[in-house]
Amino acid sequence: MNSLRAITGILVTGIWCQAAEIEADFHISPSGSDHWSGTLEAPNIEGDDGPFASLERARDAVRELKKNKKGDITVLIRGGTYPLERTVVFGLEDGGEGDSSITYAAYPGETPILSSGKEIKEWKQVETPIPGLPEEARGNVWEASVSGRFLTLYDEAGMLPRARSERFVPSGSVNELKFPKGLLKEWPNVSDVEIIVRPTRLWMMNVLPLASVDEKTGVARTEIPATYGMNKIGCWVENVVEQLDEPGEWALNSNEGKVYLWPRDKSPVMAPQLIEFIRVEGKVDEEGPKDIPVRNLRFRGLTFKHGERYTLAKDDAGTQHDWDMFDKANAMVRLRGAENCVIDGCHFLFGGSGAIRVDLHGQKNTISNNHIEHMGGGGILLCGYGPGTKDVNRENLVYNNHIHHVSEIYWHSPGIFLCQSGENRVANNLIHHTNYSGMIVSGIVSRFFVKQDKRESSRAIRWHEVGDMPKNPEIDDVRPYLHTRNNLIERNEIHHVMQMLGDGNGIYIRGAGAGNVIRDNFIHHLESPINGQSGMRTDGGQMDTLFTGNLLYKCKSQGMTLKLNNRFENNIIADVIAPRGVYLKIVEGPMKGASNIRNIFYSTQADCSFISEPGSGKGKVGEDRRGRVPARMADINSDHNIYYCKEDPVRGEMTLKKLQGDGIDANSRAIDPMFVDPESGDFRFKPGSPAKQMGIKEIDLTKVGLRKLEVIEGNSGALVE
Repeated sequence: MNSLRAITGILVTGIWCQAAEIEADFHISPSGSDHWSGTLEAPNIEGDDGPFASLERARDAVRELKKNKKGDITVLIRGGTYPLERTVVFGLEDGGEGDSSITYAAYPGETPILSSGKEIKEWKQVETPIPGLPEEARGNVWEASVSGRFLTLYDEAGMLPRARSERFVPSGSVNELKFPKGLLKEWPNVSDVEIIVRPTRLWMMNVLPLASVDEKTGVARTEIPATYGMNKIGCWVENVVEQLDEPGEWALNSNEGKVYLWPRDKSPVMAPQLIEFIRVEGKVDEEGPKDIPVRNLRFRGLTFKHGERYTLAKDDAGTQHDWDMFDKANAMVRLRGAENCVIDGCHFLFGGSGAIRVDLHGQKNTISNNHIEHMGGGGILLCGYGPGTKDVNRENLVYNNHIHHVSEIYWHSPGIFLCQSGENRVANNLIHHTNYSGMIVSGIVSRFFVKQDKRESSRAIRWHEVGDMPKNPEIDDVRPYLHTRNNLIERNEIHHVMQMLGDGNGIYIRGAGAGNVIRDNFIHHLESPINGQSGMRTDGGQMDTLFTGNLLYKCKSQGMTLKLNNRFENNIIADVIAPRGVYLKIVEGPMKGASNIRNIFYSTQADCSFISEPGSGKGKVGEDRRGRVPARMADINSDHNIYYCKEDPVRGEMTLKKLQGDGIDANSRAIDPMFVDPESGDFRFKPGSPAKQMGIKEIDLTKVGLRKLEVIEGNSGALVE
């Protein structure tokens, strides 16, 4: 699992390799016709034959060709825009037989764009006064007639913001809220109006459609319950025309069949038609033990643009804290029952939902070299079945993807999310500018293994496989059903995440299985104004995880949050940003089996706390309300570490004295590790560094983050670094 698999026909930095002539069985072109043979690159002189016009027609032609041809089949797609009105579905008959593959790829050097956007035309300036429209908007708002409903809208610059109210603080339950007088109205199109919910907790939010508003009682109700109560932090409503007060904002009234917009430029305005653009779907037996996957299907060099936003449904089953949903059609490309399939070198942008997800049965698939940006949801999700005995989402490769400015609508959506998925390699990805965690590795926390009709986690449990559980399940009761295990998370670079929400992290592992290794990652500049975050964190009963070779630099609040028996070895934490400014925080025991070995804790600022444990500062002593045992550094195998504060060396000395007084860190030192240029982020060791003498290994950042790849001729495009 630790070695990089060979992947045939790889893209080199997003451009199809032209080292050898690419032969195609079929061609697609925007100027083609589905009545032609598809075997020619362009129409011949007579103009009566040439390429296909659509992906669907090429898929159907491949089905016919497979009856007579053995071996690989390739479809090349010329540059240009291909409007999509319905999801293109690839089933069992569309995969490659045996070792053969079927590839749909961009023509060399060209950019085919699959777009579900439909241009809204015939705009006219609003002449009849709109009741309640702000003064500054009058004379600037245009309208157009439309049919149906859409939740996102795009111009050339990207997603347009919906008209929204000011934030207010309600009181309420999960589906009912009391609002200040005059703030909400009994709008005739109330079903178009959505409320954005910030609950008491900081780690997620909801977007919920309104069901009703009673102005007399000051009570509004939502169609779908919130994850938590709608109170304390605040809410606002969107898609209300009288709140349209800035350039770029828009609102839809589906009762009138009208959309209103204050344009921010003169570019075309596109309304999306689809959430899913492509779905690869095998024969899935949701209740049974075995699925039949689609195999050996590959998509390379395609661009996906203008996607619609998903909404919560009454029967949805949520992942941990509703950060996403199990088995839901909310990504542009979805593998649902797939093996040995490839999504490579593709570009995903301007979508209201996620980019890529691998659902239920997903094995040995490769998601590599993709560029994912400006998405309303997350980047890449691997999500197997809910907890049970069916463990069939594993051994996938997520490699060298650039993911940024995602979670623009659903703030809690991470760049990469593994849920109930194991034995994967997630390597050399670059993630930045997300509104919550950069990467989440999750299963389901033990206490959720209770039968209840609740969207968050419990609804996904496969009770017919799990059987009866104790009233208060422990980790040993649920461990066999936690499939997010033995993942290798390495050489990823993550920065500027946690832009909006709190209580999250660069890499967050919670309620997952055993054997996960998180190594050689570079997490830096988590500098948002939100407190309560860490560079890396274990949570929710997480056990049996190794963190090694990671560099955490300029992370807000905490560097590493450690619980239970997880191991933290040969890492560097430098310049944690105050307030708090805690380098290693331990919060939950018992810590038997945990380690803190050969780490460097380095600060250039005097305002720092190298170690935080319950009972120090504001920590609590004794079991908490969930019966969790407090953590103690004295119980950790802690030694051969360096604690050094450049501005106030006494802080490191005091930390070490306290630890040695607890009977640990006998061979640790409070000494300058002698980095080359730490103020500029260069944490290599100078000659004579005491870190080397103590057996601490240098962290090599040259192998971290995005890779430039080469194609070796005669090796079918194997990846090399």
